[in-house]
Amino acid sequence: MTAVETDQPTRKPRGRSRKDLGEHVAKAIGFLQARVLSTPPQPEAISALARLRRGIGRAPGFDYTLERYLQVPEELQGYRPDDDTEASDAEHATHDAVTLYALHQQSRRERMHVQGRGLGQALSELVHRSTGPEGVRRRFAALGTASTYPESIYHLRSLTTMLREHQIPLDYGLLADDLQTLRGPVGRPRVQAIWGREFFRSRPSTDVDTTDTDSSEEDAS
Repeated sequence: MTAVETDQPTRKPRGRSRKDLGEHVAKAIGFLQARVLSTPPQPEAISALARLRRGIGRAPGFDYTLERYLQVPEELQGYRPDDDTEASDAEHATHDAVTLYALHQQSRRERMHVQGRGLGQALSELVHRSTGPEGVRRRFAALGTASTYPESIYHLRSLTTMLREHQIPLDYGLLADDLQTLRGPVGRPRVQAIWGREFFRSRPSTDVDTTDTDSSEEDAS
């Protein structure tokens, strides 16, 4: 073995960075998660988590009492439909990421939102932990070939339930960024390819920074 070979460092897989919308969503979810997992849990947060779960698959704006967790600032709205009564891509992405998180955190005392773990990484871990890995692969393949946004959310809901069962966390800020891109006119193949690369490059022993940097109440309020 040459000196060059012995001096090669062990490479740690680099996680993706969130965009502005993802950072906003991560802070909102971190605030909620900190209150849900506090000792004792805060009743308002537990109630909000239940109401958010009921919003999966529904249109943004379905519950006026959830503004703290679902509102998107004007500067993050991006493209908006000509009909101002329709939700923007950012509002859809935020709504779906936060409501899926609420499903993921249901009945769990572990943090299901963590920094730096993309969807493909989480599902790779799920394949290695699951007693039915082929079922996970089939669902992931269905997500990768979904042709509409609602179809993608349908498959994500099923996969999120499986992640919860195996206590595998996810970065919901990254997911919000992905969902916003997914809704764009040319974003679908791009996002599906990102998820696929994360999945194929990941190993069950991959180190992920699970430090919750988004849970400060001062930052989220």
